[in-house]
Amino acid sequence: MSETTRSPMPLSETRSPMLLLFRRHSSGEIRNLASLSSSLLPAFGTVMGESSVRLKRFLIAPYDRRYRLWQAFLVVLVVYSAWSSPFELAFSKASTGALLPVDLVVDAFFAIDIILTFFVAYLDKSTYLLVEEHKKIAFRYVTHLWFPMDVASTLPFQTIYRVVTGKTSRGQVFGFLNLLRLWRLRRVSKFFSRLEKDTRFSYFWTRYFKLICVTLFAVHSAGCFYYWMATRYHNSESTWMGANIPGFKSKSIWLGYTYSMYWSIVTLSTVGYGDLHAVNIEEKIFTIFYMLFNIGLTAYLIGNMTNLIVHTAVRTFFMRDAINEILRYAKKNRLPEGLREQMLAHLTLKFKTAELQQEQVLEDLPKAIRSSILQQLFRTTLEKSHLFKGVSDDFIVQLVSEIKAEYFPPKVDIVIQNEIPTDFYIIVSGAVDVVTYKNGMEQFLSKLGSQQMFGEIGVIFNIPQPFTVRTKRLSQVVRISHHHFKQLVQPLHEDGKIIHTNFIQHLKGLKNEELAEMPLVSEFLDDLISEEASMNEAGAQDQQENEISTTTSSLLKTPPTRVIIHGYQPDRRPKSGGNAGKLIHLPDSIENLLSIAESKFGRRGTTIVMADGSQVEDLAALREDDHLYIF
Repeated sequence: MSETTRSPMPLSETRSPMLLLFRRHSSGEIRNLASLSSSLLPAFGTVMGESSVRLKRFLIAPYDRRYRLWQAFLVVLVVYSAWSSPFELAFSKASTGALLPVDLVVDAFFAIDIILTFFVAYLDKSTYLLVEEHKKIAFRYVTHLWFPMDVASTLPFQTIYRVVTGKTSRGQVFGFLNLLRLWRLRRVSKFFSRLEKDTRFSYFWTRYFKLICVTLFAVHSAGCFYYWMATRYHNSESTWMGANIPGFKSKSIWLGYTYSMYWSIVTLSTVGYGDLHAVNIEEKIFTIFYMLFNIGLTAYLIGNMTNLIVHTAVRTFFMRDAINEILRYAKKNRLPEGLREQMLAHLTLKFKTAELQQEQVLEDLPKAIRSSILQQLFRTTLEKSHLFKGVSDDFIVQLVSEIKAEYFPPKVDIVIQNEIPTDFYIIVSGAVDVVTYKNGMEQFLSKLGSQQMFGEIGVIFNIPQPFTVRTKRLSQVVRISHHHFKQLVQPLHEDGKIIHTNFIQHLKGLKNEELAEMPLVSEFLDDLISEEASMNEAGAQDQQENEISTTTSSLLKTPPTRVIIHGYQPDRRPKSGGNAGKLIHLPDSIENLLSIAESKFGRRGTTIVMADGSQVEDLAALREDDHLYIF
């Protein structure tokens, strides 16, 4: 764009192009943004879906559906021009015979397009705003190379000469002037570029058709030029054509064209039977350059076809290599058959569901768009899971943006018993079995389905995962990080209370077989029930809120420190087991620790010492699993 067109434009003379995508009266609507050329990008910050916007009078939007159809129609005429221009150079009789009326009609359509171009709004490349001022549109078109070349390729020079002089000429100069029509081929290039970007059309077949068109144009042009060289040589018998067909100039046009195409194809394909060969020095020079050109064209065709074919098979190659690597690894390390089958199933699922993996699709999108997509997909699942029922919309929105979606094939362990808890999961689709191992034997406990949760007990209590969770069939789950979950809940106290209440209700609904595998959880529930029973009616609500606040706070520590408390002096262990140690989460103060010990052992202590008799003065100095003696 010239410097004169880069000056600031009034807002009334520029418009974001995306608004025109929704015009229905004059231009229809664009149904697929992928079909837009890369030169027609919207301005940054454009808001889609605004009210209908009309252009100025006598202006055409570049996205106008009818204008797009007009451009597609011109592409068909360009194909004719690409064929007729070399043909009329070689066979000048055709240019003044049957093809002359067709040429005039085609030129008339392109003349109309030149006029229409003065009324087509364009995008300013510095601002990506649509320019609607007539003077700027005209100035931009006239000052570019497009205008003089469009005019030169449209003028019917032979007809003008005949009108002016009254004579019909078949001079070579008019054949070369007709070659100016090849300037129109740029429209075909842009047309194929748009098709390649349009997801409605197969990329493979679009590229394949483009390669065929390039090859046919090269064959046609070379054959016509080669025949033209034979017609203009001073001794027609000393040409490749005259050596095979004496007096060929008086023969049929289609006979000469057939021979030309035959020579061009056998030369392009490097077959070279030798029946048609260069005779004079000019033909030999042309043939040399044509064969050199064919080397590049052949490399271009083979390279493109190879890429298209390999592109369809590359995923299969990668999958086969990955499977072979797994089989070699399993064999080398003598892995059991079941574990090897799980590895193969996971790898196969990874390739089969590659297009379903949210992470690969979403990783390059802005965070706001990712969050909106995840809310659309998984918000209902989160809201209906037992832990998050009744929480605020703000909590759900923040939590959704941090989740990760994953697929698991059948009979694969998602959570392994006694592993370190780092994440918990919600089932989106599919089903899982909850199993445990006792005395080396696997025992089935329960089955979980859509919108149910697992792994949260180990995460919240900060204990090794109590169960193994295994998929029954293809399952999709969302994974929630322990770290992100705690960071999110800490400032949202009301939501923390709701989550705590939901969690307690869930624990109370567990089967006895499941609780038997979690002594810490059973003890927690027993203490909770006994404390609820001991609350008097007057202070029940305050004490319950205090308990909820204390428990919720303990759940959100990162990570909570666990200690074992005893209700006696370290050197006076009672003979009976009635006063055994209790595993608790370390509170924030010594006063709270003494209160917890009082609730556990039934009496108030005043002194806290370690196993070696040293007195505890600062709780921050304590470590995981320290033994404290309170008396």
